[in-house]
Amino acid sequence: MGKSISEVGMEDLVRAGVGEEEAKWLMAELKAAIAKVGFSQKELWREVTARKLLKPSHPHPLHQLLYYSVYHNYHNGPPLYWFPSLNESRYTNLGRIMEIHCPKLFRASYEDPISSFKEFQRFSVQHPEIYWSIVLKELPIHFLEAPKCILDFSDKSKRGGNWLPGSVLNIAESCVRSSNYSNKQDDCVAIVWREEGNDDKEVNCMTLKQLREQVMMVANALDNMFSKGDAIAIDMPMTVAAVVIYLAIVLAGFVVVSIADSFAAQEIAVRLRVSNAKAIFTQDSIVRGGRRFPLYSRVIEAAPFKAIVIPATGEDVQVQLRNQDLSWKDFLASVSHLPRPNYYFPVYQSIESVTNILFSSGTTGDPKAISWTHLSPIRCTADSWAHLDIQSGDVFCYPTNLGWVMGPVLLYSCFLTGATLALYHGSPLDHGFGKFVQDAGVTVLGTVPSLVKTWKSTGCMKGLDWTRIRMFASTGEASNVDDDLWLSSRVYYKPIIECCGGTELSSSYIMGSLLQPQAFGAFSSATMSTGFVILDEDGRPYPDDQACVGEIGLFPTYMGATDRLLNADHEKVYFEGMPTYKDMQLRRHGDILKRTIGGYLVVNGRADDTMNLGGIKTSSIEIERVCDGADESVLETAAVSAAPPNGGPEQLAIFVVVKEGMNISPDTLKKRFSRAIQSNLNPLFKVRWVKIVGMLPRTASNKLLRRVLREQWKQHVQIQSKL
Repeated sequence: MGKSISEVGMEDLVRAGVGEEEAKWLMAELKAAIAKVGFSQKELWREVTARKLLKPSHPHPLHQLLYYSVYHNYHNGPPLYWFPSLNESRYTNLGRIMEIHCPKLFRASYEDPISSFKEFQRFSVQHPEIYWSIVLKELPIHFLEAPKCILDFSDKSKRGGNWLPGSVLNIAESCVRSSNYSNKQDDCVAIVWREEGNDDKEVNCMTLKQLREQVMMVANALDNMFSKGDAIAIDMPMTVAAVVIYLAIVLAGFVVVSIADSFAAQEIAVRLRVSNAKAIFTQDSIVRGGRRFPLYSRVIEAAPFKAIVIPATGEDVQVQLRNQDLSWKDFLASVSHLPRPNYYFPVYQSIESVTNILFSSGTTGDPKAISWTHLSPIRCTADSWAHLDIQSGDVFCYPTNLGWVMGPVLLYSCFLTGATLALYHGSPLDHGFGKFVQDAGVTVLGTVPSLVKTWKSTGCMKGLDWTRIRMFASTGEASNVDDDLWLSSRVYYKPIIECCGGTELSSSYIMGSLLQPQAFGAFSSATMSTGFVILDEDGRPYPDDQACVGEIGLFPTYMGATDRLLNADHEKVYFEGMPTYKDMQLRRHGDILKRTIGGYLVVNGRADDTMNLGGIKTSSIEIERVCDGADESVLETAAVSAAPPNGGPEQLAIFVVVKEGMNISPDTLKKRFSRAIQSNLNPLFKVRWVKIVGMLPRTASNKLLRRVLREQWKQHVQIQSKL
């Protein structure tokens, strides 16, 4: 990758995997592109992609050769690979409302959606009442009682203000009711799905009317068994049944408790206890690659009061149930006597009523229990509408789970915009998932970087046509530039919109935008109406136009952000110790952000000791707690993580002090730590490195200095990457 584009010759193209005739054609086209725009790196790459010189069928080494040679020795911020079209920008959701409203708001200073995007984003921060009044008219949200205003600051105990005060609604009703405005009719396809192993069969479809009837039937059955306000857990893959159950719980005035299906019994039990869940929906097993993995047995080990069990395949569960538990078939049969089992009158609630309890790991033993209200889905949908441009006619697929925040985000982003939700009942790691993406006509595909890395390394998506995809979304962990180059090249260099946020924010605080050029692994903007500053080590904000690195401080008037935690002090977690800025107490998020030349943003890890392993946030303390008890030779441990120098997921290292007189190897401890972590926390977590040390570094007050160990681990990772 050391050559500039002017030095690339025929032999380089052939060596990259194309035949001589095609290499001749490519050289001629490259020369024509250079003759048209010169050697301006951005303009040349723009011309290369506009001419579609590089095709999805070309070998990846060819894409690498041209991209890296065009941007050889580029030092003006992250290299840009995708550029918005002025004509297309006017047809995006955000561009369309800018064309309508910005000439009145900005008068003569308004140019077009691309040129004026930054001004409009700043305006949305300064005038959230105007921005949100515009957006609420664009989304098919039905209020039984309309809000008195957009934002009210009369309650001084709420640092972020009171959003949409006085409004009464049920957000699940808005998901399942038809709406003329967003072209969301009863006969529109609401969900498409396919079971793993049925790759050659037609994709299954469910209309909006069918979805509504199923949701209402489940809501009636819930009313037979539970009291209003009860918390009811879901621990199963994100199938059609899981989506129906989620919406029914909210529609009927209960509270969803989100639990990921990968959790060990101990972690399930913690979440059931913290949320005071009265029951749990689960599956008898999880089927992957033709094999069955037990789920019900893991769930009942956590001792829920009641479980309703859905069969992974077929109509009947394939496990023996406890006396207090019910099969899905018997659960639905409980409403067969009703004259209209498929009709249900929604339970309308104040917008502040809790609809969903999700969990985010902090730095204490129990995970933070985060309450979503009817407001939260409005925020996450608005960000998908504005930044991912989700609209009626889109087919949105994102391999995720209702136990993680992306599950509810995906669900609401589809049903509150009129888009179709695409679900694959199986592993996203194989060809079968890719064929579903092709056959379902997916237009927006969500990913996590580790998933892309697997697709690229295994070649499992070879031969598929993904060209109906108009953009990707990526979240969960740091992206790798070369993996993203591979992904974007599958669809003629369509954009990958990076997303970074938090469960407690109901959304992303930084994202890409279709109204700005995009760079691999970077964020181009704060989300609409989101304000923040980057703080130096003394807590002072850097100027907004300065390249810098520091902890982010969010403006507190963040629509959709939490104002409570079930099991922790919200004020202490998010505000205590944060500086003020322009008379605002900033809100803590914990990310370290790098602002590059040109204003692009890169996440450089966490300010606290929370780590991100495979897209799942966990804490050092949780890992250490498990490792301390993994072997009798262990005196104490410290867990840290770091990303490789060239990007990609964080890797976990354990520093360990062994008891005096004990003799054990790092490899043995690595195996035992891995086994303990996977059985007690999450089977997806992997220990990359174990180092035995004489003592752990501490402050004078005996606080563990994990940052010192993190630096040691980073140096080790850098040395290994060079080797």
